[in-house]
Amino acid sequence: MAGHGPGPVDPSFDPLDPEYGLTPEGSTYEHTDAHVWIIAKFMFWLAVTAVLTHVGLGFMYQMMIEQGARRDEGQIQYPLMQEQATEHRLPPAPRLQESPANEAYAFQREQGDLLNTYSWQSREQGTVRIPVAEAMRLTVERGLPSRPVDPAAPAEVPGMYPSDSSSGQMMERRRQ
Repeated sequence: MAGHGPGPVDPSFDPLDPEYGLTPEGSTYEHTDAHVWIIAKFMFWLAVTAVLTHVGLGFMYQMMIEQGARRDEGQIQYPLMQEQATEHRLPPAPRLQESPANEAYAFQREQGDLLNTYSWQSREQGTVRIPVAEAMRLTVERGLPSRPVDPAAPAEVPGMYPSDSSSGQMMERRRQ
């Protein structure tokens, strides 16, 4: 095959990239290779930039620490610790529960007592709290209150439903 081996390229051969033509005589590398000196300079300046960045950040960090120390010199850093040395003071609410299981048990007992015992809700108004089971029994016995039936109201027509657009105030016929 012409143009693919060592030696000069056939002048009639037209490669797609003319840069890959003849290699100059006495050359130890292909003329399309990357230049090592350019890569070395880039790596050197990259390292210099990285070192300068880290040194600058170190100085800035130290400066911020010193500014914070100067600002905090006149302030008490831990006021709760100094007050605790003189007196026992609780932290502001909300506080952690010391024994959550005991507190939950006590809360359930209080609620159970409210639901299952008789007590006055308001003596002035004469309202009494009764147990839930007793209230359910009385409701079944007496029945729930209902509105009286108006004889002048038209009877409900089958297939008529409250309309959505009127919030149920008007009736409309719908297909099922």
